[in-house]
Amino acid sequence: MTTLRSDAAAVPSIDLDPYAPEHLVDRTAFLTAVRETAPLVHLGAHDVFATGRFDVVREVLANWQQFQVGAGVGLANFHTEVPWRPPATPTEADPPAHDAPRRVLTDVLGARTLRRLRETWQAEADELVDRVLAGGGEVDAMADLASAFPLKVFPDAVGLPPDRRDDLLAYGDLVFNAFGPRNALFERSAARLGELSGWITSLCARENLDPAGFGAQIWAASDREDITAEQAPLVVRSLLSAGIDTTVHGIAWILHAFATHPEEWDRLRAAPELARRAFDEAVRWASPLQVVFHTTAEPVELAGVRLGKHRKIMLLLGAANHDPRRWEDPGRFTLDRDPSGHLGFGMGLHQCVGQHVARMEAEVLLTALARRVRRLEPAAPPRRGVNNTLQVWETLPLRLTK
Repeated sequence: MTTLRSDAAAVPSIDLDPYAPEHLVDRTAFLTAVRETAPLVHLGAHDVFATGRFDVVREVLANWQQFQVGAGVGLANFHTEVPWRPPATPTEADPPAHDAPRRVLTDVLGARTLRRLRETWQAEADELVDRVLAGGGEVDAMADLASAFPLKVFPDAVGLPPDRRDDLLAYGDLVFNAFGPRNALFERSAARLGELSGWITSLCARENLDPAGFGAQIWAASDREDITAEQAPLVVRSLLSAGIDTTVHGIAWILHAFATHPEEWDRLRAAPELARRAFDEAVRWASPLQVVFHTTAEPVELAGVRLGKHRKIMLLLGAANHDPRRWEDPGRFTLDRDPSGHLGFGMGLHQCVGQHVARMEAEVLLTALARRVRRLEPAAPPRRGVNNTLQVWETLPLRLTK
């Protein structure tokens, strides 16, 4: 019989603050310390448990009955704290409240939709790359490619007006900073909290959405009573919260990966059909979404430790995607690898519902680049950005040569 240990004192404690500025700029030391110390550790700075082991993270993500998201996917525990906004639907909802909005989003973002959009998005990507090359080919890839493309095609598909697209990034920065503590990053983003929240709420209103877009389809689902009219704007808001920033930073990371691995760029140019695999490898390698929290629904065992009810667990996706127990040579970016099974989009019931949309955005942009750009290389040192949840670039100067 196995005897379970039963409190925070029974697991190793890590005296590192994951939200300290030095760890937000480069999380490598923190992620490695958590993953290699033990399957489960306690972080005294925030009184939460944390894991960076692939199998343990996967176990939590797969067990939605005992490890839930309804208390928030960030550090705040909605069992004891008031959320800064109404919880996201379905991202921060457990069954049964989760199920109907999830079914609606799965239908709206399904394979038929992607087939319909592919030709248009490929033409948009071709046009963007041609315009960049016509300007001489020296770009800030963060602004001119990684942000520019998703900020054009995705809001168009949702049915948003063309103005204030950059403010969608400011809102996303606020959302992902709010998943961490009330530190300086959150306060910086929250300076525009009232303005951005009001603007996003107005964007999600039925009358402000193009009748042909994803947003209008979500509202139509409320007409069919698949979801309620109260849920509809929250589901549209979830699209805007989760559907832009992670894609932007995923594309930025794959451009950085190819700029620093020219041999892999040559392989993609020779075989553009590898674009989708390349994007998944970049998501594994860089894990733009670094952290997500789940909360115990009841007393439960995890990694041989008995956790009490309503305890927060910090799942370090970036550490799990580099766990040498799961990945051979995990720090290497390579198109030789089959990255399927990575946790960059989560897994299980709450796996990212828009992951195939993100993949197609990256795929068409990479295809446009591979057809036109012979060399893709750094033009100057890039500058890292900081966010409580995401791994981001602030600038990414690249030189594109035809």
